[in-house]
Amino acid sequence: MTTTQKSSNTVWHHATVTRQRRAELNHHHSIVLWFTGLSGAGKSTLAHALEERLYQMKYHTFVLDGDNVRHGLNGDLGFSDKDRVENIRRISEVAKLFLEAGVIILTAFISPFRADRNRARSLVGKDFVEIYCECPLDVCEQRDVKGLYRRARAGEIKEFTGISSPYESPENPELSINTSGKNVDECVDQILAYLVQRGVYKPAASA
Repeated sequence: MTTTQKSSNTVWHHATVTRQRRAELNHHHSIVLWFTGLSGAGKSTLAHALEERLYQMKYHTFVLDGDNVRHGLNGDLGFSDKDRVENIRRISEVAKLFLEAGVIILTAFISPFRADRNRARSLVGKDFVEIYCECPLDVCEQRDVKGLYRRARAGEIKEFTGISSPYESPENPELSINTSGKNVDECVDQILAYLVQRGVYKPAASA
């Protein structure tokens, strides 16, 4: 399923509206915030909570959520290792397009394999921020609102990350968030502080 062949007879078109001009219009830089972690680690919850805070500050954002993307763009993919690789390859390409569009893009995918995340980093470049939602497996199972871990333990779901398929933890993520020891607001504050440090945006001056 993985696509490596390049389309023939195509030339990249360089638009007059550049990423820098979009940053000036938006009053913030674009960046890819790549949330990774086990199912139930809080990736989607944290990504959407962060997006809400950024939206309230009038910044341009979009969340690429793992489940949502599999309803459309990646609806033809399963959960074999090969399909997981292709899933992340496509998301990486979409994230890069959002980056060029001047958007703060948040991706919430398990993305279990380091090699895939490293390829995403290579594609995006210096504006790729890996955020590891660190949460013990037993806590993830306690949060199992979809019943996925229970079904995986029962053998009803094959190739389930953390049970019958491996998860390779990030070795040097830009941010490691303890989602079992902090509440959502504390986690969001940690990321926002990092974004200010990176110069993505400037915090509003105190009154």
